[in-house]
Amino acid sequence: MEKIKTTRRIPLQPLAAGQLWHVAGMHLRVARVGPLLVDYKLAKPDAVRIPSRISGKASINKYLKKNKAVLIEG
Repeated sequence: MEKIKTTRRIPLQPLAAGQLWHVAGMHLRVARVGPLLVDYKLAKPDAVRIPSRISGKASINKYLKKNKAVLIEG
């Protein structure tokens, strides 16, 4: 019998302030993490002015997982 090769995705790390994620050609920088909300910036790597956004932890985690985000820094 052939051995079936399985590749496992590395589980996402918990969100923390200062993290930089690469998501779908853009960077997501986590500024602050509260009990329920996350303050972050999402923009292309060469963007000049980037607006801050606030969203729930669950929705950010779902977005990172859906788009196969890669942790660059943090």
